[in-house]
This record gives sequence, C-alpha cells and structure tokens, in this order.
Amino acid sequence: MSEYFNETHQQVRATARKFIETHVLPHIDDWEEAGEFHRDLYKKAGDAGLLGIGFPEALGGIGEGDIFLKVAVSEELMRSTSGGLVAGLGSLDIGLPPVARWAKKDIREQIVPPVLRGEKIAALAVTEPGGGSDVANLKTRAVRDGDHYIVNGSKTFITSGMRADHYTVAVRTGGEGHGGISLLLIDRDMPGFSTGKKLRKMGWWASDTAELFFEDCRVPADRLIGAENAGFIAIMSNFLFERLSLAIMAYMTAQLAYEAALEYTQQRTAFGRNITGFQVTRHKLVDMATQIDVAREYTYRCAALMQAGKNPIKEVAMAKNFSVDVCEKVTREAVQLFGGMGYMRETVVERLYRDAKILSIGGGTTEIMKELIAKQIKL
Repeated sequence: MSEYFNETHQQVRATARKFIETHVLPHIDDWEEAGEFHRDLYKKAGDAGLLGIGFPEALGGIGEGDIFLKVAVSEELMRSTSGGLVAGLGSLDIGLPPVARWAKKDIREQIVPPVLRGEKIAALAVTEPGGGSDVANLKTRAVRDGDHYIVNGSKTFITSGMRADHYTVAVRTGGEGHGGISLLLIDRDMPGFSTGKKLRKMGWWASDTAELFFEDCRVPADRLIGAENAGFIAIMSNFLFERLSLAIMAYMTAQLAYEAALEYTQQRTAFGRNITGFQVTRHKLVDMATQIDVAREYTYRCAALMQAGKNPIKEVAMAKNFSVDVCEKVTREAVQLFGGMGYMRETVVERLYRDAKILSIGGGTTEIMKELIAKQIKL
C-alpha cells in the first residue's frame, strides 16, 4: 500500500472491504439485472460508519479533513465490481455537502444526520435536458413568492433520482449566466415535484437514474442553500471532490479488470499452452499494470494537495482525464484477453467495460476538463 495511508485508514479500509464482501458481493449480479439495489443497504452502510466520512461530527459524521480516509473507503466500495452501486450509495457525497456547509443551521440539523445514518437518501440535481456541462446556462427557474420559491423546470440523468428523499437543486433566481444561480433543498413530497420513469443506461445498471419535474413546485424560502444567486460557487466547489472520486472510480475499475484478466489468462490455454506463455499477452498485462499504477499514484498526489488545503483544479482535472483514459484502455484489453467470454454478461469484465464509459462524461466531460486545464496553464 502507498505511504499515504496510516493505520486508521487501513482499519477503515478493512471495515469497508468486509461490508462489500458481506452485504454486496453475494447479491450484486441480481441487483445489476434488477437495475437497483435494496434500499436497506444505505442503513447498513450508515451503521458501518461508511456514509459519514467527510462530514462534521456535530451532524453525525466521522469528521472532515482526512481525504485519504475517503480514498480508502472509495477504493474498497469499488470492489463491489459495480460503479452503479457505488454511485447510488454515494449520491449523498455530491448532494449533501452544500447542505452541510451552507444551509441554515436548523435545516442542516434536520436533514444531514438521517442521511448519514442511511435512513434518508440525498441527491444532487444540476443537469438539464440539452444542458449537459453548460451549468451556467441552466433554465430551471425559481421565483420568490412571499416565504416560498415557485420552481418550474426539469432535470435529467439524476443519480438516485427515483428514490431520493432530498434533492439539492440548481435553479435560476437571477439573470443569465453563472451569477443568477442558486441552490434549493427540495423534498420529494413537496407539492409540484415529480419524477419520470427510471432511465435505462449503457452501464451503471445498479444505480437508479431519473428525470425530475418541477411544476409550480412550492419550496419554503428557508430551504435556500447559502446566499441567493451564489449557487454557482457552491456547485464548482463540489466539483473538485466529485472529480477526484471519479478518478478513483476509473483506476479501480481498471484495477478490477486487470485482476480478472490476470487470473483468467493464467488459467486459459490455447495452442497447447497457457496463454500467459505468449509474449503479446504478458506485454498487455504489463502495460495494464503500469498504466493503473501511474493513474493511482497521480490521483493520490492530487488528494495530498487537497489534504494540504490547496485547490488543485488543474491537477484533479488531469487526474480524471488520465485515469479515465487508462480505464477505457484497460477494460477494453481485459475483454479482448477474455476473448468470447469477455462479451458474455456472466463475466465481470463485460460489466466493467460498460461502466467505464460514463466516467469520461460525468462530473465534466473529458473535453470540458481539457478546456479547464488550458485555462489553468494560460492557453
């Protein structure tokens, strides 16, 4: 293991690994086919202390500031072999931080602890139909009406969208551009809110993904998160950790594909010998291992910068792009090494190959990351 992890990190890692082995791996294939996992898994994860990492102790969390504690748990959760399960179980990590940091005190104390216990589910709702990465031009509008906001519009591709209890929703309260965006905390039982049918996806099958609709949805004004028209800053601050998390998901998806391919090629024979006896196979496995190690260690470096209080926007964007590129290459090669079996749903590399694609889209596309990097290096 890397020098970045101490004994406490390893103890929490062991807890997360046992959680996956006990509560997830026996069921994950069925959950993938069903397109969702059982809701009680949130409660089990909460009981194990896995949901509170990175949140204040005063709100029921494990504590803030230890990035590598979250890295260790994130790596072990990916051992579920399902990016969809990890995304669904972890939707609170993108939906809840703005609430914990900037919501009014009584709202924080009401909402955050039950989510960290796994009794409620939180989600983030930013993306809109036709909007994609163009966050600054979102159209969902919230108009102040006395002590309420009236919200009209829609969101799409929302992780945990079907069954979340609380949604951190980006809305337009002011003029055009990023300066007119606010965040509202909207509950699923508020009048005027509804969800569409569950969306069917190429990968991440075990996560529920949905459209959200707001038709004259009345939201109490005290559900404003932070200051009015200051939501874009909160969204951007949220992106840094989300992109680090996606880099972790990417190199771990690659790691799992590599491990599966290594085991399979050591067992499979062709032309009278084990296929690891062929130089082309060995070299593929060497390239896979090398690329994964580089992606992992650079991501650790980004986490260390964040741990030190830096704001490594450029480095995290680079880590995400590089890790995703490695992930796509390694999962493709893993399927190829499996041959015809790699195309079968019964093999884990088939799932990993499908799950890999979303990582170059979510949290900011590869192209957006390159533009972000270009700005940081003054191009």
